[in-house]
Amino acid sequence: MRSVLVLVAAFLIASPSFAQRIEVTIPANAPLTGHLILVIAKKNSPEPRMQLEETYVSAQAFGVDVADLAPNHPIVVDDKTIGYPRRSLADLEPGDYNVQAVFNVYEQFHLASGKTLWLPPDKGEGQHWNRKPGNPYNTPVKLHIDPESKQTLKLTLDKVIAPIEGTDRDPAFIAAHDPAAKWLKYIHFRSEKLSRFWGRDMYLGVWVLLPDGFDSHPDAHYPLVVYQDHYHPGFAAPVPFITTPPPSGEAHLAHLAAGYKFFQDWTSGRLPRVILIYVQSANPYYDDSYDVDSANVGPYGSAINEELIPAIEQKYRGIGQGWARATFGGSTGGWESLATQVFYPDMYNGTYTACPDPIDFHAYQNVDLYTDTNAFVRRGDFGEVPIAADRKPDGSVIADTGGSYRYEYVLGTHGRSTDQWGIWQAVFSPAGPDGYPKEVIDPLTGDIDKSTVAYWHDHYDLTAIMQRDWPTLGPKLEGKLHLTVGDGDTYFLNNAVHLLQSALSDTRNPHSDATFQYGPGMPHCYSGGPSEYTMEQNRDNWAQRVIPQMVEHMLKTAPSGADTKSWRY
Repeated sequence: MRSVLVLVAAFLIASPSFAQRIEVTIPANAPLTGHLILVIAKKNSPEPRMQLEETYVSAQAFGVDVADLAPNHPIVVDDKTIGYPRRSLADLEPGDYNVQAVFNVYEQFHLASGKTLWLPPDKGEGQHWNRKPGNPYNTPVKLHIDPESKQTLKLTLDKVIAPIEGTDRDPAFIAAHDPAAKWLKYIHFRSEKLSRFWGRDMYLGVWVLLPDGFDSHPDAHYPLVVYQDHYHPGFAAPVPFITTPPPSGEAHLAHLAAGYKFFQDWTSGRLPRVILIYVQSANPYYDDSYDVDSANVGPYGSAINEELIPAIEQKYRGIGQGWARATFGGSTGGWESLATQVFYPDMYNGTYTACPDPIDFHAYQNVDLYTDTNAFVRRGDFGEVPIAADRKPDGSVIADTGGSYRYEYVLGTHGRSTDQWGIWQAVFSPAGPDGYPKEVIDPLTGDIDKSTVAYWHDHYDLTAIMQRDWPTLGPKLEGKLHLTVGDGDTYFLNNAVHLLQSALSDTRNPHSDATFQYGPGMPHCYSGGPSEYTMEQNRDNWAQRVIPQMVEHMLKTAPSGADTKSWRY
């Protein structure tokens, strides 16, 4: 026992005493609840709050939950505060750094479930903590940080991020000043279902792109195409709707040139005449809802498909029948487009799904939720290997799962990171006892909660759902499923697509006729297309490629007596 005490004493004497601390104060007018994100960077530009990301670790950050903070009361960051990529302030090398903090302000939401939660509301910016209107922050300052210093460094968040009203990020402002207003309409739609769930007025934004000749053909009724994507302040389906040609010869303007080409094709009769909509569904957990009903995010599937779309079709003369609707999207929108078709099989007549988020939880990015016991490492008898999360198309790993989870933990606890792992958990999980999403993966240890996985399997594993329900679902999906993904997908999302194809290849009565296209070596956001074009070129003409295919299928499957003529002028 005596030798053990000697060893402990020696260790305590030899261990450095990390005393550096940073105190952050906010001269607010009222108590604040939210989450402090302190960012430390070596580069001068852009501002540190704009440098933070989970790959290439270009900045260091620390996060602190704060409840009922009194004005000018300090928030403390010290060696016990969890950070990313370095875990602790004690792990930083002494030196001069650019330091900036943002306080992500939370609000109370009194849910219909009876729970009261503190969450970051979307303020029209699409859930970006570093530019959310109303969030306090400071001008970057140069500080000398030395983990062994006993000096206390101080920051004051004396600025507030400005509102977006009347700017080029304000959809209402864009709609009022856009020369495309003849074709492009913006609707701020209050959802009764979402408002009831969240205990406050909740809105969907929707851009409606009307076909050429809409006004001059008042008796025409049109098919509806739903484009699925992340939050954008303006119309982006899948390229901007640009009414004037951009300057030629500049490579960085290629996307704008594609937008102008889309405008020309849309208004010249070269594309079938349909109504094309893009729905904004930013919410307290993310910039997008995933367009399904969720225990935590709310009934977005019902709100969009049972409230919003019927209202749009009534207002803008949609045909309003399942044979005359289709959907497409990539990444988050890819998952949404497939889930929309699967969960509403009679309401839609086709999905064109690109690079979808995990559609089979055997491949939750690079984690098998069903067989892995830990999401961060795979262990053998004599060691362990980190599980990769992000990669380059050549296979070079640029982030691991453990690091990316800690990155999001720094942005917000209880699943409030408003980032990728957080929204998947919010959408797919049941609510936990505290009202926040039940954790599927412990964000600091990587341990997997198998009871939560079982819930995910039954409710949101799209492969498992199609296998389970194929006798009734299969006949309704014939001719409707079209998937593309790059086999060098940045987030390993191709693995889940392959698993779905394998599962569908075993179906009978009917045997699935789903189509799959894989891009050898192609990264995330591969949308298929002719091999003679680059991935970017195929992306930029994606709408021009898939809308004619959608309409061709609609016409082939239209029921007897359906309106297949009034909109084909």
